[in-house]
Amino acid sequence: MEILKSTKKLLILLIISMISIYLSACSDNSVEESQTDDEFIKEVVTAGINSNQQEDDDLMSNEHYDLNDGGAVGNGGGDTPIDSLIKWGRRITGVSVTVTITSEGDSLKNVSIVRTINGVYHIIGYVNGNLDSIQKPYTEVLRRTAVFKRIAHTPRPRFNWKLYKVSMVDGGTTSPQNSNDYVQMQQIQVYVNNVLEYTFTGPDFTQNIFTTRRFNGSGIPEVNIGDQVKIVVSAYSTQSVQDIVAWHWARNTFGFHREPFTMTSQVPNGSGWDRVYEKTFTIYNLHRIGRFNGFISASTHKSLYDDSPVEFASDLVGAPYRVIP
Repeated sequence: MEILKSTKKLLILLIISMISIYLSACSDNSVEESQTDDEFIKEVVTAGINSNQQEDDDLMSNEHYDLNDGGAVGNGGGDTPIDSLIKWGRRITGVSVTVTITSEGDSLKNVSIVRTINGVYHIIGYVNGNLDSIQKPYTEVLRRTAVFKRIAHTPRPRFNWKLYKVSMVDGGTTSPQNSNDYVQMQQIQVYVNNVLEYTFTGPDFTQNIFTTRRFNGSGIPEVNIGDQVKIVVSAYSTQSVQDIVAWHWARNTFGFHREPFTMTSQVPNGSGWDRVYEKTFTIYNLHRIGRFNGFISASTHKSLYDDSPVEFASDLVGAPYRVIP
């Protein structure tokens, strides 16, 4: 009988203990995070939140990584070096981000993102018959907009806000030369397997906005591994010598992630030229699956072929895209 009473007491104590633990856990979950809604959104666009492959929330946090060559590198895809150039590329040394958020009622957050990149443009090539290494310090400014939409009213901002819309990236050098004074892309067309899938208009490419699939939009552009992709770039240039246009994409197994374009036409226009550049490539089998920010650069000929450090002007346009199996 005493054993039975002891067992009942032990059981009661165990039940009380379990209820206490449960209530404590509920209490912890109800504690509000110290982070505000705007602080959370700033974290997303600057540092990312490691969302899954189907979500685009942290797309903006890594937009400059695919632009960073890490220094002078060869052209990808087995292309022959351009004239006397051996290697060339950007090495990013610093990035600062300015995020401006304005609320639209209680349900939308409009976000302006300005990313300032400092770096060194490295060129290795022959100057007067001698192999030389040239460095050109530069500053580039990238602009993009985004909209976050409220999906819940919990104490935790990360459960409340999701990326609703995101624009393309528009930018270029501000130092040593302002890219807009020299070369500016006007339109980009993307053909996938010989079908025109996307047309993006400029010169302000932030006008091109993608609505995420979470909110019944078409989502960011998608390509499959193995797809043949042709990009056609229309640009206006004040330079008599054709500019250097290149596609910068995610680094592959061999370290290549830049493809030079070929100029296919040019027509005089006022004091400059309207030029068209094309590049066709295949999404290689080992390409990583996920979301990326690809960039197209249009740089003056002197940016690569003049050893003066003050000759560097490069227009930039970035587009988010997803690679799927």
